[in-house]
Formats: sequence, structure tokens, C-alpha cells
Amino acid sequence: MLSALSGCAGGLVASTPPDTYGLSAAPEVAGQSSRNRQILINEPTALKALDSEQIVIRPTPSSIEYLAKSQWSDRLPKIVQDKLVQAFENSGRVGGVGRPGDGLAIDFKIITAIRAFEIKVDAGERAVVELSAKILNDRNGVVVATKVFRATTPVSGSGNAAYVQSLDQAFEAVVQDLVGWTLGQI
Repeated sequence: MLSALSGCAGGLVASTPPDTYGLSAAPEVAGQSSRNRQILINEPTALKALDSEQIVIRPTPSSIEYLAKSQWSDRLPKIVQDKLVQAFENSGRVGGVGRPGDGLAIDFKIITAIRAFEIKVDAGERAVVELSAKILNDRNGVVVATKVFRATTPVSGSGNAAYVQSLDQAFEAVVQDLVGWTLGQI
């Protein structure tokens, strides 16, 4: 009986799990104060290639691969949403910020789409992060403003951690621009 159980246990041993990465804490952003405004951050939309835990590598403009033995700590849109909420909270410039279901009386919705969140390797290794954003007045359904935010950061170093660090730096620049711009619009 013991030998049968030990044989079963041998089949349950998995290979080494992939390295798991998150994005660093949301940066503090300065901007106009809108303390009487409450905003909702929807989960960003993304194409299937980006709507996963996989880290995207683009060897050519038309091909997609995934970083070997690495993954995000959650689906990328959930991580981006979480970091945007944190950035608005850390700014201290809005009366309230939340996600759908938080029960806030919302003045504005921030609707985003992830257009790029990848390492491009075709002309030198670089991280590219691009988000489109809309500010929607939740009281009347009118789009107040739209803008596309993009940052590129060269990869310095080698290995998976260097790729993720470059993505993190590009994302931080996008978040700072997006939050500052939003605060100026609402």
C-alpha cells in the first residue's frame, strides 16, 4: 500500500513553476485637486494576447511570443486596474476612487484599453506600454476627453527580470501621465 501511494505522489510533483512578476507600487502623481469628485476605474479591455498572465514579446511587428518561464501575478488587465486605482488614491487629489461594485456615487468613469504592453525586440530591445483612456461623465454619459498614452523604455540588462523592469518603468510613465491628465480634466 505504501509503495502504491509513493508512486502516486511521484506523479503529482510538478516542474519548476514560472517566475511570477507584478508591477511596482503606483507612483505618486501631482495634479489639480478634485476633492469633490469620485471616480470609477473600470477593468481595461485588451485583446486576448494581452488579457492573460503571459508576458508578451514581439520579435517582429506581426508576431507574438511569450516570455519563457515567466508570468504576471494575475491577468494583466486586473493588475493595470489595481495600479490605476492605487495611483489615484496615492495622489490624494480625488474625493474617492473605486472599482465597479464598490458602492461609490460616481461622478466620472475612467475607461481604458491596453493597446500594447510588450517587449519589442526587432530594432533593439525595448518595452512599449500604450493605453487609451476616456473620461466619461457618469451623470450624463458624455465622454469628456480621450487620449492615448504611450511610453517606451530600453531594456537594460539581460534576462526576464530586466524585461519586466523595463515594462514596469514604461507603465509607471504612462500612469503618471494618465492620472495627471485626468485630474486636469475633471
